Amino acid sequence: MAIDKKNIEEKVLQALDQLRPFLNDDGGDMELVEIKDDATVVVRLLGACSDCSMSMMTLKAGLEEQVRKAVPEVPRVEAINMPEVA
Repeated sequence: MAIDKKNIEEKVLQALDQLRPFLNDDGGDMELVEIKDDATVVVRLLGACSDCSMSMMTLKAGLEEQVRKAVPEVPRVEAINMPEVA
């Protein structure tokens, strides 16, 4: 079954826009990198998000939750530059 990447991209960008003010308040941001063939969303963490210890929580409880509400066919959201957890 083919996925509609353009439709998913639009909805993901809307979810990012809803989360962006909260990220910006803490000096961070995220950008969409790609939608994979299995509908996995890949983002890049920017600013303070790129080295924040709370990035995983922001990604999973924030962005992934928003995206999966808007686009149920998205199985997960991944960051290409997730900071290492000590």
